[in-house]
Amino acid sequence: MTSLNTDDVRTEALFVSYLQRSQQPTPELIRAAVTATVDRLGERGCAALVAQEFGEHPDCAQGRMQWARTAVRLAYAA
Repeated sequence: MTSLNTDDVRTEALFVSYLQRSQQPTPELIRAAVTATVDRLGERGCAALVAQEFGEHPDCAQGRMQWARTAVRLAYAA
């Protein structure tokens, strides 16, 4: 991951991970899910699944993406 798109990759990985907002995951769980998802799917695989979800379920995908972006920012805050 490059520093220019690290947050984007992490957000996409969280978006396609098994974690759900309703689980109220801790920062540690978020970081673990991101790492596991990127390891399993790769950066391009995560991006492809995000695109698929936005194509198939745009109404749900937008809310999940907003949650994922906020959760990643909090989990990886310095």
